[in-house]
Amino acid sequence: MSSTNPTKAMTIAGNEATGGAGFQVDIKTFHQLGVFGAGAITCVVSFDPKNAWSHRFVPMDPQLIKDQVEAATATWDLDTTKIGMLGTVPTIKAVREALATQEWKNIVLDPVLICKGQEAGDAHDTDEALKELILPLATVVTPNLFETSQLAGMEVRTEADLAEAAKRIGELGPKYVLAKGGMQLEGDEAVDLLWDGEKITRYASPKIGDERPTGAGCTLAAAITAELAKGSDIYEAVRVAKDLVTRGIEGRLDAHTPFDAVWQQA
Repeated sequence: MSSTNPTKAMTIAGNEATGGAGFQVDIKTFHQLGVFGAGAITCVVSFDPKNAWSHRFVPMDPQLIKDQVEAATATWDLDTTKIGMLGTVPTIKAVREALATQEWKNIVLDPVLICKGQEAGDAHDTDEALKELILPLATVVTPNLFETSQLAGMEVRTEADLAEAAKRIGELGPKYVLAKGGMQLEGDEAVDLLWDGEKITRYASPKIGDERPTGAGCTLAAAITAELAKGSDIYEAVRVAKDLVTRGIEGRLDAHTPFDAVWQQA
């Protein structure tokens, strides 16, 4: 039997048991786009149905995170990774050390700044560590509206604000910034703006429904990761990712939670 050699990519993200976000979504999205996925789990996040579906958050031991990255990179030739939920300063430091063991062509950062259940002081320290240690390494960063506001240090109400915020985030080190307006920005379209250091490229699709389903941000960042791993340029990678997320929202899955889940489908 002959072996195949598909394109490969890695995710470094949190485990989310429902399959609607995090590590599970990343691997499913990679697979949907024809990319073999490896990965390191940074934490376990589970909804608590007995407490208004709040998050229960358990970080992985930092050494275990580094061990997972070591195993994946020793097994496969990997030059592209997506980084999702980190959640603690020790986790961020461990990921930074793990990334430093080799060269990476593409690092896609989905900058999850808040995990419900964290103390305010811990969340602030984590956000600052992410900005200092991981953000400057990113090829592309994909903040949602809240994260865009936090990283840029400005209120974002309009599309013009979103563009200005993307430029400010670009000054922090990443090569590309995809600032996502999504459901929360005013207007009838879900607008995402890509800043490449010189110009803004606009991606838009009609808003679907009234609520943002879980997994949209994970799917978008993972799809960009998969396309970059296959050799697409950033503009095509974002286009493919945006289309995949739009279809995923159209085919969303009903759940017992107050929110639906994106379904990654061709």
